This record gives sequence, structure tokens and C-alpha cells, in this order.
Amino acid sequence: MSYLSLAITLIFVIIPLILSRTLRLGLEKDTLIATIRSIIQLLAVGYVLQFVFESEHIMYIVLMILLMIVAATQNARKKGVQIKGITWKLVITFVAIELLTQGILLGLGITPPTAQYIIPISGMVIGNSMVLSILFLNRFISEIETKSNQTELILSLGGTPKQAVHRQLIASIQASTIPTIESQKTIGLVQLPGMMSGQIIAGADPVQAVLFQLLILFLLLTTAVVTSIMLGYLSYPTLFNERMQFIEMEKTKEKG
Repeated sequence: MSYLSLAITLIFVIIPLILSRTLRLGLEKDTLIATIRSIIQLLAVGYVLQFVFESEHIMYIVLMILLMIVAATQNARKKGVQIKGITWKLVITFVAIELLTQGILLGLGITPPTAQYIIPISGMVIGNSMVLSILFLNRFISEIETKSNQTELILSLGGTPKQAVHRQLIASIQASTIPTIESQKTIGLVQLPGMMSGQIIAGADPVQAVLFQLLILFLLLTTAVVTSIMLGYLSYPTLFNERMQFIEMEKTKEKG
């Protein structure tokens, strides 16, 4: 694809801008920012990845993964500032899911220990974990705020903090994992994964492309469930003080 072709594809950005303006949806600013950022970031990353893939140095691989984790944390934390220490909770979650998935892949020899495999797979895992974190935090905060009376009632009857938010926690975990699970139910029927299609277009054996895509799907399933559970169980204790009293959400806003 040439730069001219890329410029022509901006029509797919203009369409939502026109619709947003016409219907007064207020999405123009975010759409423009997202478009500009995506162009700059992807072009920059393209050159960086070319350098990293050619060098094959472990330090550059680690730095790329750390950059992904930092960027994912900065984006996801905006949705959970009401939860004390959310930044470090997100970092711990992303690092844990990366170590878990890469540990299995590399430890069992499923994928080779090269930058061409480690970095793209890490990007998919961390990116998916970031989206799941945002979905979980949105739902969890909403559940806690709307059911604060129920939480305080359970505490007043002698319940523990875990018992007081158990239903909210489980509902949030279930809600955040629904998109991943439901998309896998119709994969290949409703949608054809981009990675698999790209490999086939590039001339790869279709069966091998399918096998690799299945690997990614299974990885994302683990990512979805582990991310939601880890973040949930790291987050709920901060909603209570040392006396097991419920702290109103607005009092736990993280500064900076």
C-alpha cells in the first residue's frame, strides 16, 4: 500500500466524523485524536520493530514489552482512578499475564524465543488485557456505586468485605469476559481473524495459519479470565479500611 492509498482510506475516518457532527454525538475530537495518534504511533513502531527484529537483542525485546505495559497502564488507569493504587494494580496484572503466557509458550517450546514471535504475541496479550481491564473497571465501579447500600448492609450484619462485594465482583468479572468468550463462539463463521487472513494472503499454508490463530484465541481466553480475576481481587480490598468499613468511592480517588 502506498501513502496515496493510505490517504484515500481516510474516507473511513471522514464518514464517522460527518455522522457524529450531524447527530451531535460529540465524538469528533476523540476520533481525530485517535486517528492522528494511530498514524504516528504505527509508523514509528514499524521502524522500531524493523530495528528490533534485525538486532534480535534481548534488551530491546524487554524494552518493547515494558513500553507496551506502561502505555496500557496509562490508558486503563483513567477508567479506575476511584480505586486507590489502581496504577500498580494494573502493572502487576499486566506483568503477571505476560509472564504466564510467555512462560508457557517459551517454556514448552510452543513458539521460538525470537523477537518476531515474542513481541507481536505480547502486544496482543497486553492489548487484550488492557481492554478487559477497562471493561472490568467500568462495570465494577458502577456496581459498587449503585449497590453501596447493599454492601453496607452486609457489613452491618457481620459479613466480611469479600462477602459484601462478592456479587458485584462476580458480575463485573462475568461482564468483562463476555466479549472474548462470545467472539470465540462465532470465530470463522461470523468473522475471519485478521492474523490468519493475513498469513494466508502472504502465502502461508492455510492449516498452519489456522493453528497459529487458534493459539492466539486460546491465549486471549486465558488473558480475559485471568486479567479480570486478578484485577478484581487486587481492587476490592482497597474499598474498605482496616476496621472493615466501606469507604465511599469518591474518597478513594488516586491523585496523579
